[in-house]
Amino acid sequence: MGKRILWLLFVVLAAMTLSGCGQQTKLFNGQNLDGWKGYLADPDIEAASIWSVKDDVLRCEGKPNGYILTDKDYSNYKLHMEWRYPDKPVNSGVFLHVSGEDKIWPATIEAQLKHQNAGDFVALGGTGFAELKKGRVLAKKHETNEKEPGQWNVYEIICKGDTITLYVNGLLQNRATKTTVSSGKIGLQSEGSPIEFRNVTITPLK
Repeated sequence: MGKRILWLLFVVLAAMTLSGCGQQTKLFNGQNLDGWKGYLADPDIEAASIWSVKDDVLRCEGKPNGYILTDKDYSNYKLHMEWRYPDKPVNSGVFLHVSGEDKIWPATIEAQLKHQNAGDFVALGGTGFAELKKGRVLAKKHETNEKEPGQWNVYEIICKGDTITLYVNGLLQNRATKTTVSSGKIGLQSEGSPIEFRNVTITPLK
């Protein structure tokens, strides 16, 4: 029995090594917004009135436009998050590699969350990547595979060097290479309608 346990431990450790991943940690702790800071178009409105936490779910009211950002910068990671529109779906997004001053459209590459457009890339604030030939939007590879409003969706976002890969509900929807930014803060956008997030985790890539 002892040899069998040792063998199983060896297999698990080998799999972890081959995966090239470090330890998964929570970006959103399910209780409050510790580790995040807010920015809104209207400076007279408190971010706490737009972003709230209940039962391990982070809710954004969607108006006015703005976002919350992580306090720390990140690079080379896998970001996991789940989202849903509890009511009528409109728009939101995940900001990657945010840098520079806070403004409504910061320097970032956005993983789109606009309804039926999850998987699109949007280059903001002068950012870019090889596949973006004109404009600032690179459409997803497949038809939308988002679930109905009220149901939870999963984003898996892999940022490795100058490449970003987007999976929506397990389907590879997009990839950007030779990105002009490869590190920075991570943000969640307020833009249009209530949206909810949960299980926001990050796993470093070696």
